[in-house]
Amino acid sequence: MTDYAIDTDQLSRRFGQRETVKRINLKVPRREIYGFLGPNGAGKTTTIRMLLGLIRSSSGEIRILGKDLNKNRMNILRDVGSLVESPSYYAHLSGYKNLQIVTLMHRVPESRIKEVLHWVRLEQAAHRPVKSYSLGMRQRLGIAMALITEPKLLILDEPTNGLDPSGIQEIRELITRLPRDFDMTVLLSSHLLSEIEQVATYVGIINQGELIFQGPLEELTKRSKPHVWIEVDRPIEAAAALRDIGWDAEPSITTNQLRTSITERRQSAEMIRYLVGQQYDLYRVTEKTKTLEEIFLELTGQENSL
Repeated sequence: MTDYAIDTDQLSRRFGQRETVKRINLKVPRREIYGFLGPNGAGKTTTIRMLLGLIRSSSGEIRILGKDLNKNRMNILRDVGSLVESPSYYAHLSGYKNLQIVTLMHRVPESRIKEVLHWVRLEQAAHRPVKSYSLGMRQRLGIAMALITEPKLLILDEPTNGLDPSGIQEIRELITRLPRDFDMTVLLSSHLLSEIEQVATYVGIINQGELIFQGPLEELTKRSKPHVWIEVDRPIEAAAALRDIGWDAEPSITTNQLRTSITERRQSAEMIRYLVGQQYDLYRVTEKTKTLEEIFLELTGQENSL
């Protein structure tokens, strides 16, 4: 048995001359929440559609739950639940009736309906027509429909899109329980780093069709090394003066600050004494740690575009 619920090798997809997914090697560990992150249009949904067999790859291999997707598609998809973009349902029917249709299609005992309604906290609204549901309730119903077959792998594409803060919190709480309570692997796609940061244990970042980072969330946060920012009257000259004597310093192009990676207290004090001795006016010294948002923009080459 492989340790990966999803394992792709050089997975690619072309539309005409345009390559939208470029030879990516996804490694999604079992019983983890894998955050699949990237800007809108980066290739996330195309990749997910290939994983679900909704579109064919142009080249490369896909293994789901240890099996080749091309050879075992129907067997694999019985163990996979998914919510891609927005859920499909009959708006004039109740949530319960919609779930009942899914149980009939998949030959699942109707007793499962009560269980999944409890998981997604829709018991009170189960017999109301879906057209009366809020957007958050509809998303939870979509997840209930994906969970009703007791999948080993759940794939969610932007499940919090359009939700208000309380709806986002509800979905987040549900997702974090799944690996622990139901021995399930979750692939969660989002363009919101803050959302991934709060639920994921592993992260893959895709940009312009290329996988530019993959690994544990902690590995991504290690890139968040602190820097000291010094607000000074002549940042370009001050940074050059510090570099001339061997210190790391870069001026900001937008503020009267320079940045250095030197955070050791004694060295910082020496640097400040030197600048004061050279007749620079220092207004403020601050230590800052990069946010995950800044790391993401750096990795995707967008740090100067905002």
